[in-house]
Amino acid sequence: MVEPAVVMTTPEPGQPPETGRRVTLAEKAAYLALAGAVRLANVLPTAWVTGAGATCIGLIGPWLRQNRRALANLEIAFPDKSPAERAAIARTMWANMGRTYAESLIFSRFSDTGETIEIVDEDLWRARMSEPVPQICCTLHMGSWELAIEPLRRFGRHPAGVYRPLGNPLIDRWLVATRAPMFPGGLLAKGDNDEDVRAGQRTARRLIDMARKGGAIGFVSDHFDRRGEPIAFLGRQSRFTTAPAMIARHVGARVYVGVCLRQGTSSRFRMVIEEIEVPRTGDKGADAIALTTAIFAAFERWIRAHPEQWMWWNTRWVTPKAGDDAPAAD
Repeated sequence: MVEPAVVMTTPEPGQPPETGRRVTLAEKAAYLALAGAVRLANVLPTAWVTGAGATCIGLIGPWLRQNRRALANLEIAFPDKSPAERAAIARTMWANMGRTYAESLIFSRFSDTGETIEIVDEDLWRARMSEPVPQICCTLHMGSWELAIEPLRRFGRHPAGVYRPLGNPLIDRWLVATRAPMFPGGLLAKGDNDEDVRAGQRTARRLIDMARKGGAIGFVSDHFDRRGEPIAFLGRQSRFTTAPAMIARHVGARVYVGVCLRQGTSSRFRMVIEEIEVPRTGDKGADAIALTTAIFAAFERWIRAHPEQWMWWNTRWVTPKAGDDAPAAD
C-alpha cells in the first residue's frame, strides 16, 4: 500500500488556508470569490449548478483567444468537416467545460460515493486492477478527468496522483484538499518551469518508489510539455512527457488508459478502460516513446469518437502540415 503523501483537511469557505509564501491581495480576493461560489453551489441542486456553468462558459468561451486555437486544432484533426461543423463542436465543448468546472465546486457529491460513474466491464477490470502490482493509469482532459481515478479507488487500491500546481497558492491548496479523498496515496506536484526541475525530479523519484512498492499512480497526460518527446497525435506531432511510460518500463508496471465520458448533458459518466502492452526491448528510452505513442493512439480514438468532450485548446504542435513553414495552433 502506498503511504499518503499529503495529509490535509478541507479549508472552510472564507478561511484562507496557510501557504508557504506571502499571498497577494489579488490572490486572497480570488480565493474568497471561489469560497463564496463553493458555498452557494453546495446549497443548490446539481442540475442548477452545472446548467449555470454550461450557460456561462458556453457564452464566454467562443470569445476567448483559446477558441481560436481550439478551432485551428479542430481543422487539423477534422479537415473534412465544414467550418460550421467545427464551430458547433467548439461551442458544445465550451458548454461541457462549463459543466466540468461547475462540478468542481461540488466535487464531494461525486467523490464521496462514485455512484454517478458506470465502469464498462467493471468485473473484468476489478479482477485485473485490484491485484497488488505496480500500475500506471493515464487519462486526458476529456469528460470528467478528475473522476477518472475512481476505478482504482473502487477496486480497493490507494492511488496517488500527479497534478500541475495552480499559480494561486490558496486555490491550489484548496484544490488538493478537496481532491484528497480521491487520492489516498497523495497528490504530488509536477514541475512546470525551469525553476521546478529539481522539485519535479524529486517527485519522479518518489513516484518510482511508490510504484516499485506496488502502488497505483494516476496521470492526466495530455498537457503540452516543451521538454517532452515529439509524439504522433491527431495527424501532427506534439510534445508530451514520457514520465508515466518511463516509470512503467523501469519498474515493470501495468499500464491502463481510461476516459470518463459524460452522458448527454447530465452529471453521470461512463468509464472506459483499456490496458496498453508495455514494450520491453533493450532500449528503455525507445520503449517509453513507443508506449507513450500507444497511449496517445487510444486518446485519439476517444477524441475522434467524442470530439465535443475534449479540451481542444490544450495542444500545440511541433510539426507543420505539408507546405507550412511554421507550426500551427502554437
